Amino acid sequence: MLQSSVDRVAEATPHAIARRMHGLSDRALAWLFVAPSIVLLLAVNIFPLIWTIRLSFTNFRVNRPNAEVEFIGLKNYLNILSDRDIWLTMQATAHFLIWTIVLQVLIGFALAFLINKKFRGNDLWTTIIVLPMMLSPAVVGNFWTFLYQPQIGLFNYAVGFLTGADPSSFSMIGDVSLAPWAIIIVDTWMWTPFVMLICLAGLRSIPASIYEAAECDRASKWRQFWTITIPLVLPFLMLAVLFRGIENFKMFDLVVQLTGGGPGSVTELTSINLKREAFEKWRTGYASAYAVILFVTVFGLASIYVKALNKVKQR
Repeated sequence: MLQSSVDRVAEATPHAIARRMHGLSDRALAWLFVAPSIVLLLAVNIFPLIWTIRLSFTNFRVNRPNAEVEFIGLKNYLNILSDRDIWLTMQATAHFLIWTIVLQVLIGFALAFLINKKFRGNDLWTTIIVLPMMLSPAVVGNFWTFLYQPQIGLFNYAVGFLTGADPSSFSMIGDVSLAPWAIIIVDTWMWTPFVMLICLAGLRSIPASIYEAAECDRASKWRQFWTITIPLVLPFLMLAVLFRGIENFKMFDLVVQLTGGGPGSVTELTSINLKREAFEKWRTGYASAYAVILFVTVFGLASIYVKALNKVKQR
């Protein structure tokens, strides 16, 4: 049946085109099929990047299309790197990034370690745990906004029940000291299952024969954990850190739904600050330079991290 379909396609192909294609090599045919995807990639990703870099050296404002565009060199970059507010935004982003990764890796690995032990209802609990990551960040943000309400929020009542504090005496998203932790808690709740799945894949890739050999050598469970489990799962852990680090560096929608960057600017991450510069203050050239700095930062750190990951995998 497949051969007959191929024959029909061959017969329907015009003779001139068929003759040209008959003379093409396998390499040329491969490029012929890949070319549309490459063109689309260049149009969607590469061209905007080049255009952004070009705009970063100008004073262009998108809300003033008729104004004269001046080439100002590195002025935008120097202004960004010397702006105290930008560094405070970077500090808020680093705080969010570090704590979410630490909590998600620790809790995710612990859950994966428990799920990996076969028990009754294993599949059911795995499905329940991964439910949060299936939800939209906008939905999660709205959901947790209600949970954080001082008067009616279940989160405050749960904290009050455990600590004895008055549920209405604090506001997770309205207090300067608590707001950063509010978004950390929500992001950890939502994306810990993702880390758990990666760690679970790592745990289940370890051959059982290694543990059997360790038991023959009378190695304790604790010894097996530190000398077999952790080293063999470490590449998967590092991969999870890489994925979550990149995602959380550009976190936007969840924070906007929860705090909008407030109170004040205590939860204003770099992505929110970039959006305000580009689409509220309309400093397009300045925002382009800001975006280039963030891109270089993420790309540079990710490249260093991937090299470290490759060294770990080769051990």
